[in-house]
Amino acid sequence: MPAQLKTHLHALAEAVSSHSDLPIYKLPAYDSEDVLRAWTPISFAQFQADVNHFAAHLARKLSADGVPSRSVVGLWSNGMSYVDILYIYSLARAGFVPQLFSLRLPNPDVIYELLAKAGGKAMVYEPELEPMLATCPVPSYRADDLRDAPVDLASLPPLYEPASADEIAMIFHTSGSTSGRPKLLPCDYKWLDAMVHKSAWVSPPLRAPQDVTVAMGSMCHIGQTFMFLATFQHGGCTLQPRAVTFSSAELAHMIAVGGLSRLNQFPAFFAVHVRAARGDDAKLLALLQTLDEILYSGQPMPLEDEGWAYAQDLPLRNLFGSTECGAMLLSVRGGGRPTPVLRPVEGTHYAFLPIPDAPELEEEADSSESGYANANAQLLELVVLASSPDCPHASMRAADGHFHTGDLFLEAAPGAYVSRGRNDDWIKTQNALRCDTRAVEDNARAQCADLIATCVAVGNGRPSPALFVEAAAGALARCRGDEARLRREVVRRTRAFHQTRYLHERIADARFVVVVPEGTLPRTATKGNVRRRAVEEMFKAELDAMFA
Repeated sequence: MPAQLKTHLHALAEAVSSHSDLPIYKLPAYDSEDVLRAWTPISFAQFQADVNHFAAHLARKLSADGVPSRSVVGLWSNGMSYVDILYIYSLARAGFVPQLFSLRLPNPDVIYELLAKAGGKAMVYEPELEPMLATCPVPSYRADDLRDAPVDLASLPPLYEPASADEIAMIFHTSGSTSGRPKLLPCDYKWLDAMVHKSAWVSPPLRAPQDVTVAMGSMCHIGQTFMFLATFQHGGCTLQPRAVTFSSAELAHMIAVGGLSRLNQFPAFFAVHVRAARGDDAKLLALLQTLDEILYSGQPMPLEDEGWAYAQDLPLRNLFGSTECGAMLLSVRGGGRPTPVLRPVEGTHYAFLPIPDAPELEEEADSSESGYANANAQLLELVVLASSPDCPHASMRAADGHFHTGDLFLEAAPGAYVSRGRNDDWIKTQNALRCDTRAVEDNARAQCADLIATCVAVGNGRPSPALFVEAAAGALARCRGDEARLRREVVRRTRAFHQTRYLHERIADARFVVVVPEGTLPRTATKGNVRRRAVEEMFKAELDAMFA
C-alpha cells in the first residue's frame, strides 16, 4: 500500500490490539413480549473474529462461483443490524469492493442499473428481499447470519494492499436522486484514509474506560460509517438500536442500563426527546444532563429546541458533513447559544467563495436570529479544494478540479461560519438525506399542466416532501369541484416518476398534496419565485399534522 495510508480494516486491527476485551458493540436483548431488557456486549476481539469468519466464507463462495477478487459486490441491506455490519466489513476483508445499497432505495431495477454502472459482479441481499431478486443479472446471495456456519479460515486471503491510492475501496451513493437515479460515489484509498484520520480527530475520548454511543443511522450511508470509525478507534462502544427512531423510554434505558455517554442523532429524531423532557419527564432530562456530548448533524436544530437545550446545560455539538466528504465543520461543544459557529475539521483544505449570482433567499439579508452581525450578508459557498485529503472522487468534482458542495455560509468571524442552506433546490429530509425538490416540481408541472398553475415541494426535516399546489384555471371544475380528486389525480400522474426514487424523496399519497387558493403561496419581491422556506413556515401546523 502507498506509504502511510490507512483503511477502516487497519484501524480495526489497531483498536483490537489495544482494546481486545472491551465491548465494541452492545446489542439489544428483548424479552418474550418484545420489551428491551438488557444489552449484550460484543468484544473488539469477537467482532474481528466474526468479520474474518464471514470474510473467509464469502471469499470461498464467491471465488467458487467465478467472482474474481477485487470485484465490485453489491450489498442491498438495512445496514443497521450486527450481521449487516459484519457483511460490510467482511466483504472488504475478503478482498472485494463493497457497493452499498440502502433499503431506502427499494426499486430493484434501479439497483441493477447502479450495480452495472459500477461493474458489479455479484449481489448480497437482505433475506426478505429474495422475492425481488428473481431477475438479478449477477450471482446473488442471501445475507444470512454465518456466525454458526462451519468455515475453513484458510480461505481467508491476506489483507489487500492497493498499489495506488487512487484504487477504489468502496462505493456509496448520493443520498438524493439526479435524473431519476442516485449518483455513484466511488471512494478511493486516499479518501478512506482521510475518513479514518478525520473521524479520530472529530471524536476524541471523553470518558474512561470507554465512551458509549448509539448508531445514528444505516452503515450503508456515510454518516454512521464515519461515526463508527470515530468511536471504535478510541476504544469506544456503539449501542445498536433496532431503529434510529427509538423512543425516549429506550433512550433512558440506553443511558441508565446501556451506559450511553455520547448521543449522536439527527435533530428531527432528537426533537422527540426534547418534547418529552420539556413535558413531565424530569427523569429523562436528568439523564440527558449526564451525557458527555449530544452531537447533532444533517440539518439545523430548531432554534426553540436548541435554546432550551442550552438553557438546561446540555452539551450540544453541531457537526456539518456530507455523503461526499464525511464530517467537514464542527462547533464547540456546549457553546451556549443557538446556531453556533462552525470551523473546518483539522487537516482539511476548504475555501469559502462568494456566490456571484446568489439565490434569492429571504434569510440572506439578516442573520440576527443567529446572534451574529453581518454587514454585507455575503453568501459564501463551501468548496473542497483538490488538495484536501477528503476531496471526493474526480467524477464528483467540477471542471476546476474542486468539489463544489452547493452549501452556503455566512462568515460570522474569521474562520468561523454559520450555515445558510443551499444554493440550489435540494432539501434535507428527516434522516438528513437529500431530495431534489426542483425535480419533483418539474415533473408535477409536466404531468399536470392542466391542473397546476404553480407548485412548490417542501419538507426540510420531514420524512418526505409535500407538494403545495395552486390549481390552474378551471382545474377544480374539471375535477367536479372535488379538491381530493384533484390531489389524487396529481399523485396518479406522477406515480411513475416517484417509483424510481428513494423512499424519502417520494410523494406517494394524496395526503401529501395540498391545494391552496391562487396567490396564496408567498413569492419573492423581485423575481416572483415561490419562497420555499416561507411556505414551510406558513403551513407549519398543516405539515406537523400531515406527518404526525
